[in-house]
Amino acid sequence: MGILDFLTGEFIDVIHWTDDTRDTMVWRFDREGHEIKYGAKLTVREGQAAVFVHEGQLADVFTPGMYMLETNNMPIMTTLQHWDHGFQSPFKSEIYFVNTTRFNDLKWGTKNPIMLRDPEFGPLRIRAFGTYSTRVSDAAKFLTEIVGTDGEFTMDEISYQIRNIIVQEFSKTIGGAGIPALDMAANTGDLGKLITAAISPIVAEYGLSIPEFYIENISLPPAVEAALDKRSSMGIAGDLGKFTQYSAAEAMTMAAQNPNGGGGMGAGIGAGMGMAMAQNMANQMQPGPWGPAPAAQPAPPPPPVEHVWHIAENGATSGPFSKAALGRMATEGKLKRTTHVWTAGQDGWMEAGDVTELAQLFTIMPPPPPPGA
Repeated sequence: MGILDFLTGEFIDVIHWTDDTRDTMVWRFDREGHEIKYGAKLTVREGQAAVFVHEGQLADVFTPGMYMLETNNMPIMTTLQHWDHGFQSPFKSEIYFVNTTRFNDLKWGTKNPIMLRDPEFGPLRIRAFGTYSTRVSDAAKFLTEIVGTDGEFTMDEISYQIRNIIVQEFSKTIGGAGIPALDMAANTGDLGKLITAAISPIVAEYGLSIPEFYIENISLPPAVEAALDKRSSMGIAGDLGKFTQYSAAEAMTMAAQNPNGGGGMGAGIGAGMGMAMAQNMANQMQPGPWGPAPAAQPAPPPPPVEHVWHIAENGATSGPFSKAALGRMATEGKLKRTTHVWTAGQDGWMEAGDVTELAQLFTIMPPPPPPGA
């Protein structure tokens, strides 16, 4: 390498960075030996910040503009320490360009369902997802806390950590908000503000901010959604009788309009359905003594099944006996309080006097005999 090539490599006139990747957050200006010409121009564009790291320590942060690296306060570098053209002693420095624009349309979502206590449905599991945007608000802090000595740092390297923070704060906020699941869709804006307020202090420690945060959807488990759909369908149907009449009328109309050679059959079906519907309506509208006939009352439930009892005496069992039969036996002295009895559903043999249902048989005394009897 000739002297001109050497000087060309050492004399850096302009330091700048243009990015077309859309996901790079930090880019280090690469220079072999980290040697920069005294008096070079540093160009920092809008949406950027330049961080000077001098001999391992953060020296300065440059906002958008053009700077001449020629003052004694700048970390100036050159290997031409004996070249008498105004060069300073050599310094080892690095320049990091930080992208301060917004990174938009970043995704977040709950990996696992979140457990909460819903005021209407009780214990409930929900999932949620949405988008957010982030930007570097403090280039120096972001460089020291996150990037370190990484020569090129992308959004993917920090997005997973931000998603974890979002999901954690979302779980805490949604669990303590006490908002019913059916009202969450109407309150996503307020929930987003609460979650942003909870996230901001945490990401600020990384030198970041969250300008925008959106909750796109909050969903319930499929079984719960299916139950809600059925409940909604019942609410929409309203009066099932009127809904049935409406469905029959719609079917009749569609059958009559069938153009595929089935008009006669469709008309017959429609006429039959129409007659059945008319008869049903006539029955409902038939007046009684004081107006329309009342609806049929439901049949009463079946009577309870009477217990039958078995008796154990002298190592043998007999029965079954009805309660009435046991009453006669108690009157005749054949059934005593100490007699062991059993019925279906009873836990083992018990003395008749200890069974609530039979104990009253021994407390009913017959009336006194008539005079002269």
